[in-house]
Amino acid sequence: FCLVFFFSRICVITLAEAHPLLQSGKTIKNINYQISANCSRLQNKVSGKSKRTCLFIFQMQGAQFLTELAPLCRISSSDGEEYTIYSCIRGRLIEVNENILSNPALLQEKPSTEGYIAVVLPKFEESKSITQGLLTRKEYEEVLMKRRSSAS
Repeated sequence: FCLVFFFSRICVITLAEAHPLLQSGKTIKNINYQISANCSRLQNKVSGKSKRTCLFIFQMQGAQFLTELAPLCRISSSDGEEYTIYSCIRGRLIEVNENILSNPALLQEKPSTEGYIAVVLPKFEESKSITQGLLTRKEYEEVLMKRRSSAS
């Protein structure tokens, strides 16, 4: 997974370049935000307001709280494989990308922009520790190069 962390603490969750759905040329058959019988990420309704200072401060009501291992959605490919996409961070679910339901190809064609999966807002006090645990773009590319060289 790929987490794009913005200065305002907003975190966008996308598929990483190395995700099997982006590497194997598979076709996405279905995206399902229904996690269990009682939990649908589509029912996440955030209300409130934001105030602008040097940072955006959100006052939210109704946002689902996610842990690092909370499933966001399940993606099925045409070959029968199913992939569960996890939050990867603790925070409030701001929105899910409903556009990928009607156009699943966005996940593969534009994974880091229009094909994002969800937007999460971590707690302010946890933001720094989250960003310190993430790889930079350069570090991520080095990991991918090591994987490729060890596989050959």
